[in-house]
Amino acid sequence: MAISPQFTRHSREFREERKLKFDVLSDPGNAVAEQYGLTWTFSPEFRELHLGFGIDLAEYNGDDSWRLPMPGRFVVDGESVIRYAKVDPNYIVRPEPEDTIGFLRGLAG
Repeated sequence: MAISPQFTRHSREFREERKLKFDVLSDPGNAVAEQYGLTWTFSPEFRELHLGFGIDLAEYNGDDSWRLPMPGRFVVDGESVIRYAKVDPNYIVRPEPEDTIGFLRGLAG
């Protein structure tokens, strides 16, 4: 699954456009991400740059905080224990799917 601060309708549209085979859940206001210290806030300059490109987070996320969660990937077991976590404060750096797949293969033994 993926988790996004976007309105549910935007997440649904994104899922349909990309033909994703997994759920995209909504985290309004980044409430859950904030509890885990996984959010960052746009600088005023970065905000203006995005607005100049027609990207308005307030429109998509329903608040004017201009906060986003850090990109991350987690593997959580059936006991709710996080077995794998990969997060980078640089929003451009995304976890590599192959790293996660390798971890999962290692679990399968």
